[in-house]
Amino acid sequence: MNYYELTLTLQNFEEWSDIMVAYLAEIGFESFVEEAPMLKAYISEKDYQGAELQQLINEVQKTGAHIDTYDLQLLAQQNWNATWESQFEPVYVAEQLRIVAPFHELAPFSGMEIVILPKMSFGTGHHQTTHLICQTMFELDFKGKRVLDMGAGTGVLAILAEKLGAQEIVAIEIEEWSAENILENMALNGASKINAVHGGAEAIGEKPFDLILANINKNVLLSQIALYAAALTPNGLLLLSGFFTTDAPDLIAAATALGLQHQQTFDRENWAVLQFIKP
Repeated sequence: MNYYELTLTLQNFEEWSDIMVAYLAEIGFESFVEEAPMLKAYISEKDYQGAELQQLINEVQKTGAHIDTYDLQLLAQQNWNATWESQFEPVYVAEQLRIVAPFHELAPFSGMEIVILPKMSFGTGHHQTTHLICQTMFELDFKGKRVLDMGAGTGVLAILAEKLGAQEIVAIEIEEWSAENILENMALNGASKINAVHGGAEAIGEKPFDLILANINKNVLLSQIALYAAALTPNGLLLLSGFFTTDAPDLIAAATALGLQHQQTFDRENWAVLQFIKP
């Protein structure tokens, strides 16, 4: 599969990098690399819509000259993965977790370690939401639980759930190649309790879950939240992430209307995780 690489040069990188990641994710971009003042974003050739990208850039520029330059190039299949790997850096979640690639040579680490083969899947830990939801997971009890990882990407959350004691994990990913990447990452981490499923919300099934993790984006979460609520056991927990803190009220309202109770909000650099319980 070929990929497009979009390179944006941003004027106020610290403020606009995360904003552009959110906007680009909504139109199908899957993976991002920050090289201040440049932001690189990647999308598969089949998913790329030039009109959508141009409209987004035009709308952003109407609010001010935030983008100095932008460049788009098609990366041949044999090249894009090497490009991505060369930019993959280890991720540390405090002293609790380290997310690394197989080619990293690092000093010993006292916390948990997850090895991720980076194949453009969203969820390497580099984005604030993945980092934040991993951090939140350490505060919860996964022992013996049945867990759903919705929009699993690389499977990093599913793998962490198993390491934290989950008994069974269903990792659903809509991209076939990404679902295959989950299987590779399971093997790298000796994970045996994860069922990697290629599909969308229809793959959730009827058997309930004790804990649901959904790190996607606001629009997808709003469209699927009723399915998550229905799939939770009584006293089951729902963690939502993939959106700005300013979007949290809309998601809290939607979840509350379905009978879920908002327990906590966690934030990191304007990104949020919401925790709900089903009474």
